[in-house]
Amino acid sequence: MEREIEMILDSTHDAMIAVDIEGRITIFNKAAGILTQKNPVSAIGQPVDSVIENTRLPWVLKTGISELNQKQPLGDITIITNRMPVLNELGDVVGAIAVFRDITEVQELAEEITNLKEIRGMLEAIFNSTQDAISVVDQNGIGVMINPAYTHITGYTSKDVIGKMCTVDFSEGESVHLKVLATGHPVKGARLKVGVNRKEVLVEAAPIMVGDILRGSVAVIHDLSEINRLISELDQAKQLIRNLEAKYTFSDIKGQHSVILNAIEKAKLAAATPATVVLRGESGTGKELFAHAIHNASERKYSQFVRVNCAAISETILESELFGYEEGAFTGASKGGKKGLFERAHGGTLFLDEIGEISLNMQTKLLRVLQEKEIVRVGGTKAIPIDVRVISATNLDLEKAVEQGRFRKDLYYRIHVFPIAIPPLREHKEDVRALAEFFIVKYNQEFGRNVSDLSEEALEEMLAYDWPGNVRELENFIGRSLINMKITDTIILKKHLPNLELVSVHMERQFNERDEKDVNKPVKLLSTYIEDAEKRAISHALSASAGNREITAKALGISLRTLYYKIQKYEIQEK
Repeated sequence: MEREIEMILDSTHDAMIAVDIEGRITIFNKAAGILTQKNPVSAIGQPVDSVIENTRLPWVLKTGISELNQKQPLGDITIITNRMPVLNELGDVVGAIAVFRDITEVQELAEEITNLKEIRGMLEAIFNSTQDAISVVDQNGIGVMINPAYTHITGYTSKDVIGKMCTVDFSEGESVHLKVLATGHPVKGARLKVGVNRKEVLVEAAPIMVGDILRGSVAVIHDLSEINRLISELDQAKQLIRNLEAKYTFSDIKGQHSVILNAIEKAKLAAATPATVVLRGESGTGKELFAHAIHNASERKYSQFVRVNCAAISETILESELFGYEEGAFTGASKGGKKGLFERAHGGTLFLDEIGEISLNMQTKLLRVLQEKEIVRVGGTKAIPIDVRVISATNLDLEKAVEQGRFRKDLYYRIHVFPIAIPPLREHKEDVRALAEFFIVKYNQEFGRNVSDLSEEALEEMLAYDWPGNVRELENFIGRSLINMKITDTIILKKHLPNLELVSVHMERQFNERDEKDVNKPVKLLSTYIEDAEKRAISHALSASAGNREITAKALGISLRTLYYKIQKYEIQEK
């Protein structure tokens, strides 16, 4: 029996020391030996205060008073101990016992309990504060939990649902909880009607698994009427953004080369002033992006940003669009008249893209608006004051157009207050990689791809090209490269690149050949050489496409509108 008791005491995790009435140790189990670093065998029969210096058992023997949950230093550790007297059948003290353990174990257990309470409190707070309605049932389909949002949508409270079958809350359709419990699989996109008001909702449910055992189901309920309202508001907001607000800022303009940084710095200076700005550069260089950024960095950023493409609208329509019209001004005029773009942009910015394409007649009317800061609607006589900051853009050589009489000199000086030249991509090819990486991210989202980079070989191919269509052409080029890739490809290789006609090399060869022949001829302006090269490139592309202008525009990386303009500008005869 004594051996069995000894084995039981040694197997317990708690340390135990017992003494007789004389204070000699009668029990000293294995756990006590580990904590005190004493040999249990040699400790038996020894006075307890000779084995444990700061023991309180002699005091318990003397007083017969228990000491519970007491902290006590024991060598390098601290213990938590219970000391109690041992009484005989007459109530006399015949010994004492101490049961103790390392306090760090107790602290760890207390911390775990505290953490569990904190996690439970946090989960309950999340459960009750979420805007989505949530209901939880057990494995039998009996309701066990709902949150306040559930009551808000269905009208049912806890007393209506908790402890009741899960079919109690819906008025039309099949219970998703029962489907989950029957199959063990989630249910998505179930449309039901719930509550006394038969509110239409969208429900998703999932099984609650504890190990491999199905313990219940949780459902999230979305109010469709609220979703439809938010979708409507979002559509309205998107429409407002498209029509009235600038979408881009200077952070959206990519590039680290000095020529692009200089243009950005100059544009930031322009944004800080109310001056009229003209953005000059080839097609596709990002003039509209700069216009957006200037508006968003100016004091007018909270007002409207209105864009009009002067080249895309005929003269008669452009006038009514810019200045508006009075009722009855012309056949088909809306009742009550219509505000023009200048009036819509009042307090904000009007961006006149391709300003070099408007007729001399319209130039005269536009000049008056810029000088007088007022407009007169078509068919009207009343002058309407306007407060509009005008940003214009053109890829036309304005000085040459003025010289040829195609652009009014006075309008030129009126819009040329703060000119900003946007460099072509061939002048800052060092930015090709950064721009390509930006477009890769964009088309990853659009095409559902996971492309992370482009190879050095592909980059070398791109750097050897002069990009006559500029950044717009590069964007189109990256989009087509991703289309050429498999869904599992992550790196753009040379084989993925669309066929590039190295226009820069071709142009350089032609220039060299011509220079050898014409070495004694007078040097022309650089703009003349560029125009000659453009004319030859367009003629060559038209010939290669058998006169198909749409294919030609895509091959050159320019818009169809720009192609038509250049054919007319250079008087190219199609074969």
